[in-house]
Amino acid sequence: MISFEDFKKLELKIGKIVNAKIHPDADRLYVLDVDLGEETKQIVAGIRKSYSEDELVGKHVVVATNLEPATIRGEESNGMVLAAASDKGPIIIVPEKDVSTGAVVK
Repeated sequence: MISFEDFKKLELKIGKIVNAKIHPDADRLYVLDVDLGEETKQIVAGIRKSYSEDELVGKHVVVATNLEPATIRGEESNGMVLAAASDKGPIIIVPEKDVSTGAVVK
C-alpha cells in the first residue's frame, strides 16, 4: 500500500489529444501529442489495439503529468494516458462530462 501523502504526489490532469501517429518501431504503440492547457506533451501509449488514430484526435483523457520522462523504443514519453485493462485491450479513461483542458483531477 501507499500512503495518501504519496498518492497526492501524483499529478493528474485532463488532456486533449491533438495528434496521434503510429510509433515507427512498435506494433502496439502510438506517439501522442496531448494538450494540457499550459503545455503540450508527447506521450507514448500502448493503446493501438483498441483505437484508431482518428478515434483519438480530439478526445479528452486523464493524464499522469509528473512522471519522469522515459524513452520507449526510441521515442520520449513525458506522461501516461490512464487506461483500464480489458480482454479486448486497453480502454482509456475519459471524463464523463465536458471539462476544460488542463483541469486537475482530484
